[in-house]
Parts: sequence; structure tokens; C-alpha cells
Amino acid sequence: MCVGAAAMPGDASTPDSGLKVTALPPARLADILRRAGARHASAETIRADIEAGAPVNGDGTVNLIEYAAWLVGRMADGD
Repeated sequence: MCVGAAAMPGDASTPDSGLKVTALPPARLADILRRAGARHASAETIRADIEAGAPVNGDGTVNLIEYAAWLVGRMADGD
């Protein structure tokens, strides 16, 4: 963000946007991944990944960083 510029809603520099990359509901995570270019991301595929062993928080939310690392590991294993 430029010095003196007003923060835009959703701007990464805006404090407390309510978005925690360490605790995202599967549907919100899918939305973020689709916006980043993951064409096949959906809440259903993320839930299937969780059933297949993807890391999940106790409350059912997903840590984006841990999920991404899990996906990379699956790709490295040829899954």
C-alpha cells in the first residue's frame, strides 16, 4: 500500500479483516484457491481431501499453509 493511501476493504494490509489463513472453512478455502487459479477447487474436493488424510483443525477448519504442504506432498508421492 502506498504511503498516505486509504486502505481498501479486503486489502492485505488492513488489520483484522476476519480472515485467518490458519482457520478457514472448506468453502472459503475453495473460494480463495479458485481466485488464485485452482480451477478444480471446491468445498467438496477439500472435504474429500480431508477424508483422505488432509490436515484439519479440531473445529473443522483448514490451515491453508498446512493444506498446501499436504497437497505438495501428495504430488511428490505421485497421488
